Amino acid sequence: MSDPFGRAVRDFHLDEQDEPLVQRDGEETLDHPIERFYFAEFTVDDEASEWLASWVDGPLLDVGAGAGRHALYFQERFETVAVEVSDHLVETMRERGVADARRGDMFALRESFDRDRFRSALVVGTQIGLAGSMQGLRSFLGDLAHVTTPDGTAVVDCYDPDRDEAAELLGYRDDPTPGLAHRVMSFEYEGDVGDALLFRLFSPDRLRAATDGTGWEVAAVRYGDEGPHYRAALEKV
Repeated sequence: MSDPFGRAVRDFHLDEQDEPLVQRDGEETLDHPIERFYFAEFTVDDEASEWLASWVDGPLLDVGAGAGRHALYFQERFETVAVEVSDHLVETMRERGVADARRGDMFALRESFDRDRFRSALVVGTQIGLAGSMQGLRSFLGDLAHVTTPDGTAVVDCYDPDRDEAAELLGYRDDPTPGLAHRVMSFEYEGDVGDALLFRLFSPDRLRAATDGTGWEVAAVRYGDEGPHYRAALEKV
């Protein structure tokens, strides 16, 4: 299976990356900043990181953990399990010192973990949008609720299509429904183009609606300094 994203991140880790990792939507392209997104050390030293850390406790499930940026920090404080669908990323995390890095599908959590296995979950990187639809989002949240304790918490993130800047995202596709949009893109590395990725973008209000019946509620929302990106803290109802 083609994995240009995972290969590029691993090559960066091995100091063997000679070509950029590119986001592509047709002829439109954008270089993806691997070092800043995946290898910058995570520390709790500002308001944004303090906010994230305040919602996280162990045992922690880090879903779509990338190169282990967050897992490396939190595993020093409590049990942390880092999950990625790419073998290249799992191997990279292990070599970087992530104690429990596993290959797994974020949309098959019930098959991978027991009920109430984790106290909290971290799902950052906007990969929650890969649920593809609001029903897919509800299904994922239900599975996440299954593997977290009755007092569990989670942090997820997305792009808010109600923000004007969202239309500037590569691959952005408008939707006539308020609070919803799509993003379509693929990754390319060394001439290898991966499968097209379909992200569902949803506003915080749409996220609140999607939690209905899943066991979660949105407890807090925090936007970045600028742009449409936001993070939402979830807690059990």
